Amino acid sequence: MLKKGDAAPAFCLHNHEGKQIRLKDFRGRWLVLYFYPKDNTSGCTKEALEFTELKSKFEGMKAVIIGISPDSIESHRKFREKHALTITLLCDPDHEALEAYGVWQLKRMYGREYHGVVRSTFLIDPDGKIAHVWTKVKVKGHAETVQCALSDAQGG
Repeated sequence: MLKKGDAAPAFCLHNHEGKQIRLKDFRGRWLVLYFYPKDNTSGCTKEALEFTELKSKFEGMKAVIIGISPDSIESHRKFREKHALTITLLCDPDHEALEAYGVWQLKRMYGREYHGVVRSTFLIDPDGKIAHVWTKVKVKGHAETVQCALSDAQGG
């Protein structure tokens, strides 16, 4: 698992509009990179709504919010429209970034084992270094927790 001070792994993924987005596109800015399991599920919807609600505050702190899941471009597009989300969502069906960030893991539920996304968030500084990591995230209040950590990291 990645830790504070590590270089954030590079990625090149498509957003909800089919446009390629790369980690290097955000050099010089703070980046909140959050990984979630699936569009339109209750926890993932709540998390996306919380980040959308605080988006202008993050922007005021010179930070960009990006959510990544294995879902398709079409799924992300519908998810954003249905819930009026304004944050950027990236598609990772081949688990490129999910594996690079260590969030694609073996999970167990009801005695069954399968691979899936462990809900996690990475705060990346303007130099591309990881400033903070949250794993096994509990959704309620998480976006606000990230905002407070960003403020602390910026010396606020």
